[in-house]
Amino acid sequence: MQGSQDAEFKRRLKTLIIQECDKDVAAEDIADDVPLFGDDSELELDSLDGLQISMALQKEFGVRIADPKEMRRIMISVNSLADYLQPDRIDE
Repeated sequence: MQGSQDAEFKRRLKTLIIQECDKDVAAEDIADDVPLFGDDSELELDSLDGLQISMALQKEFGVRIADPKEMRRIMISVNSLADYLQPDRIDE
């Protein structure tokens, strides 16, 4: 299953983002496909927030994202982040 199709996984990611970035918003108020960074971002995340999220992802999932450009590409939205962390799986 792709991460973007797993509602519970996306809720977990949203909760992580809220906690790491100290945002006063409920997970269900964050749309799955809205930008996390930039002018169109409802959360108004910046590069420091991105670093905090990246460190939390490393701790929580063992995924290290060292390149800032790659991080921005992966963290376009909750959907893109979920797909990166939980790619298609083939059940055998």
